[in-house]
Amino acid sequence: MKPSINRLRLIGYIEGISFLVLLLFAMPMKYIAGKPSIVVWCGWIHGVLFVLFCFALLETKIKMHWKIKTALVPLIASLVPCGPFLIDRWLKDSDRSCF
Repeated sequence: MKPSINRLRLIGYIEGISFLVLLLFAMPMKYIAGKPSIVVWCGWIHGVLFVLFCFALLETKIKMHWKIKTALVPLIASLVPCGPFLIDRWLKDSDRSCF
């Protein structure tokens, strides 16, 4: 398997966890416990991880010669809670220059 796909999968996994922490922990803490600073920190961390994911996706697209449609699958999945986990097998099995 290509190192760029492995890196994309790892960053996607970590970014997916940070998204769930933001939605399921930080947001309730903001509204229930009145601690908005938790959202600031979790949001900042998630934002950095999302940018890293986008760079890793761009690197993978270039190295794997993916078409735009192929690269859009992980990008769209990263915008949905649990999306990176749902496409992990697709990426793992991926030597995709298709679609």
